[in-house]
Amino acid sequence: MGVNIPISTVGSTGRTIPLLGYGTAEYPFGVSIETMKESVLNAIEVGYRHFDSASLYQSEVPLGEAIADALRLGLIKSRDELFITSKLWCCDGHKDHVLPAIQKTLKNLQLEYLDLYLIHWPVSSKPGEYELPVKEKDLLPMDFKSVWEAMEECQNLGLAKSIGVSNFSCKKLENLLATAKIPPAVNQVELSPLWQQKKTRDFCEAKDIHVTAYAPLGAKGMLWGTNKVMDCEVLKEIAAARGKSIGQICLRWVYEQGVSVLVRSFNKERIKQNLDIFDWRLSQEELEKISQIPQQKAYAASEFVSEKGPYKSVDELWDGEI
Repeated sequence: MGVNIPISTVGSTGRTIPLLGYGTAEYPFGVSIETMKESVLNAIEVGYRHFDSASLYQSEVPLGEAIADALRLGLIKSRDELFITSKLWCCDGHKDHVLPAIQKTLKNLQLEYLDLYLIHWPVSSKPGEYELPVKEKDLLPMDFKSVWEAMEECQNLGLAKSIGVSNFSCKKLENLLATAKIPPAVNQVELSPLWQQKKTRDFCEAKDIHVTAYAPLGAKGMLWGTNKVMDCEVLKEIAAARGKSIGQICLRWVYEQGVSVLVRSFNKERIKQNLDIFDWRLSQEELEKISQIPQQKAYAASEFVSEKGPYKSVDELWDGEI
């Protein structure tokens, strides 16, 4: 029997989200499709129910195949036991492209609906290219109002149970909320002991927006990842003293912030190990030590910054929040 992962409500929707999820981003994108399918099945078997994908990752097809296999093998009784997220890539960040994009995503996943559909980045690009980095000449400003209206249509049609955003600053969320009929249920952001996002978490809590953390271990191995989280001396000392892995200390810390957290691994043992964070707590002293770690964002996303693009500086992209 797999681990029962705690759940929380998704914003003001009344729906629930498992607080530990399995991320399917890897780099280069789509490099290990067969491995991914097997890893997702392993994850379902040990208790994961929340899976995070994106059109950019090229992981929707293997995730969909793994879900179909899990149903066939009886690992889950119905698709409703799972919480599936995918994301709208920049090239589809145009009002008329949103609906076809989610329909393509659902076809890839062999599903009738997503539990959550997110705008991946607050930037659009020339239609057609699913790539990161986006070519400088293809960067375009996003018309948030019209794109969000199309996202709302996805929810109204039942194609997504909830809609949200990813990598949005407080200011960009504020702008979106000013015209939204359906407020974003989730903001998925980089969050780890080295990038604790207190301002964003406080803002989202006040606005009833659930926060999902990505890169809790620094996303080593990704195009933009860093070893700094896993090499952090404070975290190493706490892990050694507690007889836990550094990864478990990071995941437990993020979980204790009241957000959901995504973790990515294709290693069967680590997939299991990452679940072992629910029956113990960090002490007040340990939390204090973690709160004093110097803060540094792993991914400034400078690829979205260009003299001719919508954001002329990293500061403009993040509205001074890094």
